[in-house]
Amino acid sequence: MAKFQNIKRFFFKYSLIPPKKWRPAAIVLVASFFGLGLYILKLSNAAAYLSDDPQACVNCHVMTPQYITWSRSAHREVATCNDCHVPHNNVFNQYYFKAMDGLYHSYIFTIRAEPQVIQARQPSVEVIQDNCIRCHAPQVKDAKTEAFVEDHHFNRTDRTCWECHRETPHGRVKSLSAVGHMLEPIKAQTPSGLQVVPNWLKDAMQEKNQETLPQK
Repeated sequence: MAKFQNIKRFFFKYSLIPPKKWRPAAIVLVASFFGLGLYILKLSNAAAYLSDDPQACVNCHVMTPQYITWSRSAHREVATCNDCHVPHNNVFNQYYFKAMDGLYHSYIFTIRAEPQVIQARQPSVEVIQDNCIRCHAPQVKDAKTEAFVEDHHFNRTDRTCWECHRETPHGRVKSLSAVGHMLEPIKAQTPSGLQVVPNWLKDAMQEKNQETLPQK
């Protein structure tokens, strides 16, 4: 009880509690603010961004070309979006970078300022380059190559990996108007139980298969 009184005195001392006649309106305002915040978090599926699920990156639609091209690449089997696009030096920096990048993307999408061709900003370029080297260290730091290839160290450090490996992993066609939408349902945008193939088509295909089966 004494602790509660201390907290109450603190709020009154710094005028954090409004006068009695304004308190009902203040309570409604604060409750509305928190309610709206929770609704936005639910609507944007914000919890998905704490996971490594690549489909979280297409919650805001504009990343669809990047998701589709990644899903058709060899990297799909070994790396998710977070493996390439967030730092891995420590967990705190990883989630800090992820939060700041996510807030920037949310802001750009909200004001409808996304470009036709999405390009990585400089901080992201540095992170992606570090992750390329982190996963492919045996290729880029091979001692045998270092020994007989002239200027090997300079040639592998004066440019980004994708200046040569342009098709990895997103390919060259990356604009919003150049890559269509895929048939694979996006979990964050579709109701549970959604089927890509409708029931009427399944029934028709089953009837067709039964007609073509040999009669015994």
